[in-house]
Amino acid sequence: MVTKAPGADPPETVDLGKLRSAASGCRGCDLHRDATQTVFGEGPRQAEIMVVGEQPGDQEDRAGAPFVGPAGRLLDKALAEAGFDRGKIYVTNAVKHFKFKRDERGKRRIHKTPSKTEIVACRPWLHAELAAVRPRLLVFLGATAAKALLGDDFRITRNRGERIELPEFATTAIATVHPSAVLRAPDRDEAYRAFVADLVVARGSR
Repeated sequence: MVTKAPGADPPETVDLGKLRSAASGCRGCDLHRDATQTVFGEGPRQAEIMVVGEQPGDQEDRAGAPFVGPAGRLLDKALAEAGFDRGKIYVTNAVKHFKFKRDERGKRRIHKTPSKTEIVACRPWLHAELAAVRPRLLVFLGATAAKALLGDDFRITRNRGERIELPEFATTAIATVHPSAVLRAPDRDEAYRAFVADLVVARGSR
């Protein structure tokens, strides 16, 4: 018999407030031990569009809100240029706790990619958000976010910008790069233009 960790499963509700409160006590994997807090999704209950990133970063972990750091600011700018109303979008992450390692001096917290086990442990919360919001369009930011629902075979290099039907969630999905990848790109201007172009395609898929 497998015993699940306390708070590993969401309650059966479409109330985002109740889901957020329950997620704060999730112990489904070990990431909660070092993270400051759970970072749940934010946005309108009936948003037509849900944007899914990988995991909260350092600033998100401290603030308790998704996409408030440099990558979040770039995302806001790109969404506006692509013609989206940011206030009508629900934003969240596939993994709700910040995974990191310390730098050599032990001061700076450096992002680490979540493991498959951690992604799977957090997947019920993403499913619960989908059931509550019921978006018409999902936009995955980065491979980790896409693999959380599309499986390990998904590749951004191969499937970027493709329209993917997800009948089990009654929605359509499109994947692009994570805005943090744009910030790290050798030619940031070119990477940003490609990112906005992907979002324009996504906007036309609603």
